[in-house]
Amino acid sequence: MDPNNRGPEEYGHDGDGGSPRQRPPRDSLTPDFGQHSPALARTVQLVAGDFLLTVNPVDGSEIEACPPGERPGRPEKFGAAERAEVDRAARPPVPPGPTRTAQPLLARQDEREQLVRLLARGRSVRLTGPAGSGRTSLLDVVAEDCSDLAPDGVIRLTGFHRTASELLYDLYYAVYDSPLHRPDQDELLSCVREIGAVVVLDDIEFGGAALDELLDATPECAFVIGATPDVPAPSADSAVEEVVLSGLERADGVELLERCVGRVLTEEESNWAGDLWFESEGLPLRFVQAGALLRQRDRQRAGAGAVDEFGVFADMAVLDTPLTSEGDEDIPLPALGDAAAPAPLLASRLSESARATLRFAVALGGEVPHQAHLPALVGDTHADAALGELAGSGLVSPVGSRYRLAAGVLTQLEAAGYGDDIEDRARTAAQHYAWWAGHPSVTPERVCAEADALLAALTVLVPATTAPLEGEETTTVQLARTAAPAFAAGGHWGAWERALRSGAEASRLAGEVSEQAYFHHELGILALCGGQLDRARAELEASIGLRGALADKRGTVAGRRALALVSDRDGTTPAPGLVGLGAMAGEEVPDARHDESASPPGGVPAAFPQLQPPADSQTIVVHRTPGTAPSRKARGGLKGLAKRNLVAAGAGALLVAVLGTVVTLGATSDNDPNAPSNQVGVNPSASVGIDDGNLGAEAPPDDKGDTGTATSRPTDPGPDGTYGTSDDPTPTGGATPSDKPSGTKPGSTPSSTRPTSPRPSSPSGRPTSPTGTPSSGTPSTTPSGPTSTPTTTPTPTPTDTTPSNSTSASGPASTAPVETSSSAAAPGSSTVSSPSGSVI
Repeated sequence: MDPNNRGPEEYGHDGDGGSPRQRPPRDSLTPDFGQHSPALARTVQLVAGDFLLTVNPVDGSEIEACPPGERPGRPEKFGAAERAEVDRAARPPVPPGPTRTAQPLLARQDEREQLVRLLARGRSVRLTGPAGSGRTSLLDVVAEDCSDLAPDGVIRLTGFHRTASELLYDLYYAVYDSPLHRPDQDELLSCVREIGAVVVLDDIEFGGAALDELLDATPECAFVIGATPDVPAPSADSAVEEVVLSGLERADGVELLERCVGRVLTEEESNWAGDLWFESEGLPLRFVQAGALLRQRDRQRAGAGAVDEFGVFADMAVLDTPLTSEGDEDIPLPALGDAAAPAPLLASRLSESARATLRFAVALGGEVPHQAHLPALVGDTHADAALGELAGSGLVSPVGSRYRLAAGVLTQLEAAGYGDDIEDRARTAAQHYAWWAGHPSVTPERVCAEADALLAALTVLVPATTAPLEGEETTTVQLARTAAPAFAAGGHWGAWERALRSGAEASRLAGEVSEQAYFHHELGILALCGGQLDRARAELEASIGLRGALADKRGTVAGRRALALVSDRDGTTPAPGLVGLGAMAGEEVPDARHDESASPPGGVPAAFPQLQPPADSQTIVVHRTPGTAPSRKARGGLKGLAKRNLVAAGAGALLVAVLGTVVTLGATSDNDPNAPSNQVGVNPSASVGIDDGNLGAEAPPDDKGDTGTATSRPTDPGPDGTYGTSDDPTPTGGATPSDKPSGTKPGSTPSSTRPTSPRPSSPSGRPTSPTGTPSSGTPSTTPSGPTSTPTTTPTPTPTDTTPSNSTSASGPASTAPVETSSSAAAPGSSTVSSPSGSVI
């Protein structure tokens, strides 16, 4: 069986006519290159703290308070089988190629026993050693020895590019079965306190107070922490034991070299190994790489250059020295300088696919793409086997569940010219990852596994981002746009934040305003989930402003909803109608959160003021003349209207005003005076009851002389919050007086749609003739005589508190406020008296 030459149909290519070879079992990342049916963009809904978050990759994520029925219960821990699967996923994949015999751990027995002994006592310990000292191999062996020490087993974590908070979440998801649920800080700490496990944490990058925070949050866990000497040490109060890992002795180095070569060294090779030990200070990695150099030398001496170590590559690596057959002059040992920095020499003797993989790794800052991506990146269907070559040569080392270039290899390859085309390689990787991360068949968890490679591509390309040509897309923006929602849905929120910030910077440099608005919106959502309200407000306001400039209504609505939730959290909740209607799309109300609310000229009509019982049965209706002094609230002017006056008025008054505008537009849209719509007033009929829910108008007066005498009375309030009164002195209809509180009698005919002015009434209750007639088409609001301003008392009618807006087909009518009084009318005031003696 040849496990390296997979069938071409596996990657979506046509067969070459040959018989398909047997394929090895594929891991979770391999099926990406098959043919899939297209699907819609994925939206994922998850619970983050007390929020319900819907990750929407199209318009931006939506967030709301989580309903009680959607909140998950306390999560349960994984069983033994699930823990084994989690442990398998935390390890790097086995490279393809022939199975290599695992090398035993040499000269580390004392450190191994010391670590196990401390962990068995429940103590945490830090294993400190330089890069390449075999720290990861020792931790793997210790993890096997401690598999039965704790009730939750052994948990493997990587501290590479991880903060203390991210490690707590990684520990939580490694123990608890909690899909699509990200607990808040309090719930997280409550859960991790109940975890009892041996935590193997390698490649940590922090110490001091941050490490103390991690250890204090997990009192039932024993940590074995792998770190390099340059990482800050734990604090003195942390009670973390320190174990230092030094280099190998000379004899141990020679033995390791013999195990790597698979034979006994010659005297010349032993002396060469001694010089190498002195130069490398006994680091095991140097002996592993030296063993690879000796194996390559042995193949050259045997004349086996036509086929490489794996026996499947047709391309022959270009060797530094000519091949010789057995019996020719012996090939000299590599120079000591080449053995001290062997990466360029080792790479020159590898296959073309392996060298191309190294170039991609250099471009990505040392991150080696997963073996399933190598065929697409390199352009060779068998390029996945290159990872086996690199691992066997000691050029890559495991970091968590993936591989990186080994210590010192990146610097050596850059000096050898492998970094000359960094930007081109990074752009190729970004284009591939952008397509792959957005494919419907790729789950968010799989995208999170490649987070470091994706972020490395963004790090290289973002500073060089420029405005694209017309019709083209910016690669960096596209990659961040597709990867960020996957990071959010997969629970890797540290990568989510880094991708969003890279995308925001790239979209700014590219001039893509819509994408920039999306990234700021997502950053606001992320800050809101993390309780950073000030940052959330700033990001959301920036997003709303950008989307308002683009007239993006859907995005603006999503941003304003999130902003309303921020306001609710920090105690500055706006009115329910203010978020959607208080300002135009993308327009902020100036100083809405800081200035006191002010009223517009004429006062703000109250939506539902408290009703007061009348002092007596007399009520007077008075219009304010233009010369009347405005109230204190009116001094706010139009400036107050642009501020928080809508909050004071309430959502009810705002909605009624909108409805009144709609009615006004409908009434003025037709110029036909005989249209049926002009025969109906905008206010309800006076005969309609208060609570009967009927807003239909009665028929107008007939043509048989039943015109009646005009009366001025308060009708039902209009949409603008003022009382509709007659401003036209010409009598247009009659009404029978009534002593009911509403001042109307069922069955009375309504007045004309043109408003009429109130005028004094005679003692018998009949209105007198007007003292003056205004010009045609101009409503008069000035009664005959001086206007009085008596002490006001609201009437007991509930309809007196509802806004109104009277209009006609020729133009809008007066919307002046109305004052009522229980005192006697002053001379010249406009009144209407009923037979019972009440004055309306």
